[in-house]
Amino acid sequence: MRVGTRPRLRVLASVILIAGVNAAAAAPAPLPIAERFAEVNGVRLHYLVAGKGAPILLLHGYAQTSHMWRPLIRELAKTHTVVAPDLRGFGLSSKPAAGYDKKTMAQDVHALAAALGFQRVQVVGHDIGLMVAYAYAAQYPTEVERVVLMDAFLPGVGDWESVWLLRDLWHFHFYGEVPLKLVAGRERIYFEHFWNDFAADARHSVSEPDRRFYAAAYARPGGMRAGFDVFRVFPQDAKDFAQFAQTRLTMPMLVLSGEKASGEFLIQQGRLVAENVEGVIVKGSGHWLMDEAPDQVIPKLVSFLTQ
Repeated sequence: MRVGTRPRLRVLASVILIAGVNAAAAAPAPLPIAERFAEVNGVRLHYLVAGKGAPILLLHGYAQTSHMWRPLIRELAKTHTVVAPDLRGFGLSSKPAAGYDKKTMAQDVHALAAALGFQRVQVVGHDIGLMVAYAYAAQYPTEVERVVLMDAFLPGVGDWESVWLLRDLWHFHFYGEVPLKLVAGRERIYFEHFWNDFAADARHSVSEPDRRFYAAAYARPGGMRAGFDVFRVFPQDAKDFAQFAQTRLTMPMLVLSGEKASGEFLIQQGRLVAENVEGVIVKGSGHWLMDEAPDQVIPKLVSFLTQ
């Protein structure tokens, strides 16, 4: 897509309320979240949007979709415009055959931001989403005010192959015809490994309703293949990120890392690629920060992003 073009947007009329309200209560009505679609960078992206004000982009990770951000959207939308897309290949977004390197996925999100008229944004990413968030900030540094990386790792930066999340290396090589046949109709079984084993306590990880939601989302045609492809291209991501890291980011960066997951590793990586880094260990949490420790994570994100 050429710089300066404004991709065509298609908007769904549906609006979803993100919280129930007792009619008799005096509390203000919950903020609505709109669901929309945009045709950008050769893909059709589904996204959630709410609020008014300066824009914040929220980028989900693997085994989840934009749905993971709803509790945070409710808070940030009080003061900001919040946009949470389903990344290329995930949720209700299109699932092309290629383009799952994080550099390209960041270009998708940038094209969406441009289509929405955003000139400067704050970007938050969890898991695969943090890789996309970093690639966004590295490619468009003058357009990013703040960036948040949440529990995973940056391929190609430092001693990245020794990170905790790579202890189960098999799933980063689990793609192709046979793996797809093995998980067809068994998506929930496959994802239980991530939701349970990457949590500090499987009983306090991703909720049962959300597990059903995500399993159904990935069971859509092409969903598992696209998900596998975000891992397949890690070697290319490592090359791209090693190149990006040669120019350190200067905007404020917040790194949130689970005590029982990435720990200090992601914070150390953040300091290799950026000059102004605040690192926070989320006590008692594993990888699923928004699900395991919302009382710690949401206030910290709101504080950092609303300064």
